Amino acid sequence: MRQLFNKQNTFLFLLIMMVILARFFPFLESYNAYFNLPGFIDWGIAAIFLLYGLKLNLKEVMKDVANWKLHLLIQSGTFILFPLLVLLFYPLVKDSQYTTVWLSVFFMACLPSTVSSSVVMVSIARGNVTSAIFNASVSGLIGILMTPLLMSFFLVSAEGSGDQGEIIQQLLIKVLLPIVLGILLNPVLKKWVTKYSSAIAEFDRLIILLIVYESFSTAFSQHIFASVPAVTFLILACSVVFLFFAVYHILQYAARKMKFKREDIITATFCGSKKSLVHGSLFLLVLGIPDDQKVLFLLPVMIYHSFQLFYVSWLASKIAKRTEELQPEKII
Repeated sequence: MRQLFNKQNTFLFLLIMMVILARFFPFLESYNAYFNLPGFIDWGIAAIFLLYGLKLNLKEVMKDVANWKLHLLIQSGTFILFPLLVLLFYPLVKDSQYTTVWLSVFFMACLPSTVSSSVVMVSIARGNVTSAIFNASVSGLIGILMTPLLMSFFLVSAEGSGDQGEIIQQLLIKVLLPIVLGILLNPVLKKWVTKYSSAIAEFDRLIILLIVYESFSTAFSQHIFASVPAVTFLILACSVVFLFFAVYHILQYAARKMKFKREDIITATFCGSKKSLVHGSLFLLVLGIPDDQKVLFLLPVMIYHSFQLFYVSWLASKIAKRTEELQPEKII
């Protein structure tokens, strides 16, 4: 438990440090003559998804298919409930100055669930870990199609969003192709991936940190933060916290109505209410988000990631402690 907090706290601290570094020492376009940071990040994105395919255990995934009601509820929460809740507010902001702010929250709502933290939190709370692994893995695969599909309804008409054919091409080259290649190489390189799993995890974090640094470097050097006032930040923070609690309690209510076991209720609420900073950082570059809007799109994901990490960690510990004291239906 202590190790989890230390590792996650270190990563959050490093994220903050990247923002500070970008503020005082931004990476300027002229620096590409010495080190091509955008190019390195592009290759890093492809490598992350290649490693994702290498780590994906298809046999373990297939074993848990029978628990389809739980899987359906979790994936519905991730890719249907989340976007629908944000869509309810679209008529209020349409054609207003807050349209882009709304779209940045919608982007976060369309992202897949996390992988590692979902499984860890479910394990701490003594939930159904096998189903957590299944849904975390499947969510990432579904997100490759669903996140761009959901965003395409609004990015098509967004000014400067880029050509949709180019976006699809980038998805195929940087995301889908590496995953397929990783799955094909899984039998050959599985032992290597297992042996160096810690180093692979650190590489994932490195690329995310570089994406954050590059995005904020652009924001600071081009004075983009002038368009993100404190009121906007407050709106984003309140929106993502509201989304978490709304989705969490709706999934909890649905799971109880479906008469799930305590372990499955925990898995449904924890996995279904998570959003992935990894995928958010990567899709930010793949979907053709304009450079002057990247920071605005990244902010809700970072706020949500920080909130879910600390709150769900505390909640998981609380549930674990109360497991033996209360009846299952009162635990969560």
